[in-house]
Amino acid sequence: MSLLREAREWLAQDPDPDTRAELADLIERADLAALEERFGAKLEFGTAGLRGELGAGPNRMNRVTVMRAAAGLAKVLGSGKHVVIGFDARHKSDVFARDTAAVLTGAGLHASILPCPLPTPVLAFAVRHLGADAGVTVTASHNPPRDNGYKVYWGDGSQIVPPIDSEISAAIDSVGRVDQLPLDGPGTLTELSEAIVDDYIDAVTALPIGDARDLRVAYTPLHGVGAATLTGAFLAAGFETPMAVEEQRNPDPDFPTVSFPNPEEPGAMDLAIALAAKLGADLVLANDPDADRCAAGVPLPGGGCRMLTGDEVGGLLAEHVITHTTGDRMVATTIVSSTLLGKIAHAHGVRYGETLTGFKWIIKAGDGLVFGYEEAIGYSVGSDAGLPVRDKDGIGAALTLAGIAATAKRDGRTLLDLLDDQARRYGLHATAQLAFRVADLSLIAGAMARLRAEPPAGLGGRAVTRTDDLARGDGGLPPTDGLRYLLAGDARVVVRPSGTEPKLKCYLEVVVPVTGSVEDARVRAEGELAALKTDLTACLGL
Repeated sequence: MSLLREAREWLAQDPDPDTRAELADLIERADLAALEERFGAKLEFGTAGLRGELGAGPNRMNRVTVMRAAAGLAKVLGSGKHVVIGFDARHKSDVFARDTAAVLTGAGLHASILPCPLPTPVLAFAVRHLGADAGVTVTASHNPPRDNGYKVYWGDGSQIVPPIDSEISAAIDSVGRVDQLPLDGPGTLTELSEAIVDDYIDAVTALPIGDARDLRVAYTPLHGVGAATLTGAFLAAGFETPMAVEEQRNPDPDFPTVSFPNPEEPGAMDLAIALAAKLGADLVLANDPDADRCAAGVPLPGGGCRMLTGDEVGGLLAEHVITHTTGDRMVATTIVSSTLLGKIAHAHGVRYGETLTGFKWIIKAGDGLVFGYEEAIGYSVGSDAGLPVRDKDGIGAALTLAGIAATAKRDGRTLLDLLDDQARRYGLHATAQLAFRVADLSLIAGAMARLRAEPPAGLGGRAVTRTDDLARGDGGLPPTDGLRYLLAGDARVVVRPSGTEPKLKCYLEVVVPVTGSVEDARVRAEGELAALKTDLTACLGL
């Protein structure tokens, strides 16, 4: 089928005046290059659902793409099932959520829709809390403003895993024209009230957060949907109101004050750090736009702020949860996160799991899971009652971290002192990342092929003692595109393509025993990480 014919057929079924106008203009001008971008491929539905740039055509996020996804989900679930639908404040998120409800109820399913743009963890919580069969949230998390996405949860409140993703994808491919889909019944639609947010807040305030409450927090939701729910949780737990960055407090789908709405990106935390200095805050906290992740920093006495890595926050949260839970329990993280969690678990006699990257795998690490984290500032914090959210939860993590910081403050200490304590107990686990963003994805495939064809014998002055090709299932995990190098002297490198962005990601770790001061060990670790970065960059050729 020619591009122009395919575009005209798409235009005929598109209910959105914005993308209709976009597509009609491209057809009129016969802009084949732009049409090829939109129709030469399609967004593939996977375990992360859909994510892509807004626009017309099957290779973009739009109402047709979303309605097809909802129809595919409806086919897999079957009539009579119940789906909870949430959405963030990005462009078109509310429209996509309403389209999803219309398609699902038209197929005979029952839909419940959250009352307003809310954090992703509220949706994940609501699926189990309401006893639903599945959930959908419309969000692109921390992607650029031009993107949106569509994430599916199963009845256990966690993200879908194979083979469910393939079943939904096949069902989507079988969907015909969306203008011929039955809409709005015979299934029922329930408009949920704010009571679901209250129930979520009740669940996260029941986490083990201690009894210290004297803490001043500077906070940013980065133009996302986290502020109201986080503030409600802090007040319900007895903390004073976190002071939010005014320019970033309210949802804004254009994210005007940041280059990328990701707390890990350079510059994203500048306004929050400045506010912390102005307030004399004890702790800096941030959520990404859908509030499933949490970043943290400690203001320094002489000015500035020490932002904590995801692995550092993970270590603090893990030891806190372990010491505030009992019985046979488990903690888990991923193959690209620090090895510190395994040592903490061993020291406390709890089970430890290591999974592929992605919270969908962490949550399924094993029974009795009370804590899971990934280095990309995602955490799920639990108690003896289990995990209130079976996915990343940036609000529950922020609340628990505030409790840890308040307890430390009561003792005249900060989170940095607690990190030093862990370094003395377990060795200084220093981690860093290299990330290469590319316009041409073949560059990533080429770099991975070169590493497999000519594996390095050493990196950063350390011999490579073992190479695991994760695509072959080395290490006992399901196959995934990645390479893991274990190095002499307790160091490790993992290289893998990103699953959500055009990036090649490299995860580095060195473990340095603390024989003198922790600061001396940290300086030594920084030098060793720098050497690893230099050698790895040369090997990759990007």
